[in-house]
Amino acid sequence: MTDYEEPESSDSLREFGEIVQCFRERAAMSRPELAGRVGYSTHTISSVEQGRRFPPPDFPAQADEVLDAFGTIERAARHLSRNPGLANWFRRWAKLEREAITLYTYECRIIPGLLQTEAYMRAVFENQLPTLADARIEAQVAARTDRQQMLRERQETEFSFIVEESLFRRQTGGPEVTRELLDEVLKLTDLRNVTLQVMPLVQWKHAGLDGPIRLLETPESKWYAYCEGQRGGLLVCDEKEISVLQRRYARMRSQALTSTDTVGLLKQLRGEL
Repeated sequence: MTDYEEPESSDSLREFGEIVQCFRERAAMSRPELAGRVGYSTHTISSVEQGRRFPPPDFPAQADEVLDAFGTIERAARHLSRNPGLANWFRRWAKLEREAITLYTYECRIIPGLLQTEAYMRAVFENQLPTLADARIEAQVAARTDRQQMLRERQETEFSFIVEESLFRRQTGGPEVTRELLDEVLKLTDLRNVTLQVMPLVQWKHAGLDGPIRLLETPESKWYAYCEGQRGGLLVCDEKEISVLQRRYARMRSQALTSTDTVGLLKQLRGEL
């Protein structure tokens, strides 16, 4: 049975979590005990009760039966709201992302979402075609900003980024947006759980020429990959495919600038603006 489903973040999730916790405590049952009865990990139960994740599809019915909740949990689940700022095809990855203990990202198109400033986000969204409505842009900015909290809240999660130098030199949004972006990225490199490496413009050997790579490891030591294109994304679960991407990412780590040299380059770029 999987421990993962689409991610959400809303008041309704927190209210749902409080209902589950209330009935669990009424039944004098601990989180580990409930986890064993419904077939999910203690971490999942904790995340649901704290409103940090969307419950798996069969969880409401199972929890309702185990906790003798008179159908209350099932009814509450029908009113859970979904985050409008995340594309449907991205939601499951975003949920896995929030619970991961390791996250690797290689990007060659735009600065990774977790590292973007709000001004950079808006520049990206405003350049999309077909044109996005203002409300849609605001929803996407809010969703991406919420995702970024992981970098500081999940201090035991290892975040590794490899980003092409050209993305910083492109000046998406203009010089002022780029200056702010560089300042923010330099601050993030001070976090102990964040490693950033820039892939230099001139690199004769490059293991990532096939495109962006995202990899993550769950608390259960299960690895997933995510591949994104122009009009959608693909969650990769096949171990052989994931192994190939892991090998490519490992090779790129040796081909990119070191963390120290990366900071030096970013400071140089900042000074040139």
